[in-house]
Amino acid sequence: MASLLPLLWAVTFLCADLTEGITITTEQKSITKAQGDKVTLLCTYTLTPPDEDTVEIEWSLLPPKGEEPVIIYNVGKVYDTYRMVGRVQFAKQNPASGNASIDILNLKTEDDGLYQCKVKKLPSVQTHRVHLIVLEKPMKTKCHVEGSQEIGSDVTLKCKSQEGSPTILYSWKKTTGSQELPATALPDDNTGDLFVKNASQTYSGTYTCLAYNKVGRDGCSVILTITPPIDRAGTIAGAVIGTLLALGLVAFFIFYYYKKRRDTKYEKEVHHDIREDVPPPKSRASTARSYIGSNRSSLGSMSPSNMDGFTKTQYNKVPSEDFERTPSQNQYFDPPKYENACRMGDITVV
Repeated sequence: MASLLPLLWAVTFLCADLTEGITITTEQKSITKAQGDKVTLLCTYTLTPPDEDTVEIEWSLLPPKGEEPVIIYNVGKVYDTYRMVGRVQFAKQNPASGNASIDILNLKTEDDGLYQCKVKKLPSVQTHRVHLIVLEKPMKTKCHVEGSQEIGSDVTLKCKSQEGSPTILYSWKKTTGSQELPATALPDDNTGDLFVKNASQTYSGTYTCLAYNKVGRDGCSVILTITPPIDRAGTIAGAVIGTLLALGLVAFFIFYYYKKRRDTKYEKEVHHDIREDVPPPKSRASTARSYIGSNRSSLGSMSPSNMDGFTKTQYNKVPSEDFERTPSQNQYFDPPKYENACRMGDITVV
């Protein structure tokens, strides 16, 4: 046991040398701030005896995977070209005077974490850690009414923030009239709903919702208007009548369309119809040749002595296709009737 005493005395003096001359006086352990704000991480200390030229200060972020420098002071110079470049600075111009606190500007959610302040004065080293929590304020809070706003109905006033870090709580208040929530109102601080049962006209007014968390708040308003019940029977009857009229109008247009289409089709069929029992008309040339040929055959049986009274004009009369027959005539011409006529064989001579 006596042999261990020198070793214990050596360890005691070594520990005394490491802590001699530096005492960190800051008690800040944790701080919560909003995104976009400025934060000051405190780190104050004392030197015994004072010797500013030999002090070295180092701030670092302690993420799960290792230590990452934030800002360093060494031999009168500041080194801040690390992850927060342009957003971090020492709170005092000379951090070696006993105040090594830093300011972080324009906070971001990724700045959240455990920070360590290390003060060195060889052979002494002292550290202090502070936890920074960066939250997002409630933002874009919207309110609306859900349900029928008639007397005797149940209605719900809704309130919800579109952005913001949890936990967000909600509170409702009436800002017009009696400025008190209805007796039948049931608010839910966690969801932001205000359930109003058996609404009456006295519940009408403007309601304001406040959404808040540890770092900020936001709000919105909504107007509740309780009205007498609507005549549902008249509304239903009007809807039925309107529907029937619309159906009747549609039916009329369909009927008119198909009737018009049918009439048009019938007219086209009648216009292009050709009777099968009527032979097609002969051409003018064939009719003329037939007529002249028949007369020539008749003339062949006539003698010159019997042709004195036969006029040539009859051979020049060629029937045309525009020739119209009277109803009493058929397609065969009746023999002409003359007062002084006689037959010579198969030919009638005037």
